[in-house]
Amino acid sequence: MARARPGSTGRGVVRPGRDRGFVTAESALVLPTLVLFAMTLVWALLAAAAQIQCVDAARAGARVAARQDPQDAVVAMARRVAPDDASVMVSRKGDLVTVRVAARPPGPLPFTVSDEAVALAEETVGTGTGGGVGGGVRAP
Repeated sequence: MARARPGSTGRGVVRPGRDRGFVTAESALVLPTLVLFAMTLVWALLAAAAQIQCVDAARAGARVAARQDPQDAVVAMARRVAPDDASVMVSRKGDLVTVRVAARPPGPLPFTVSDEAVALAEETVGTGTGGGVGGGVRAP
């Protein structure tokens, strides 16, 4: 069996000191990337949670508005369910009550998540003018 010459990179020859710091250099590149990826996933989860809160807040506000509660009560209910610093807008067009909730999710990106819920005002249900299910015609 032939011996490898000093300084050669023959098979099975390990040269001490040549690979020193290689793992450190790889870790220095990979670890920040993994941390950034994990932070992005957490931020996306928080944004999705804020979107779900907006959906729930708009639905809760629309239910309260459909019962003909005062607008202050509608806004208070929607804000109770909505994310912090959310804006709540209530409008009525004909027999339909619309509640729109918008909020900025936590994080550095400047965008908003929002949702809108529409409900038929209870005073018009069953009167034939609301266009609700069945058109206001009662079954025998």
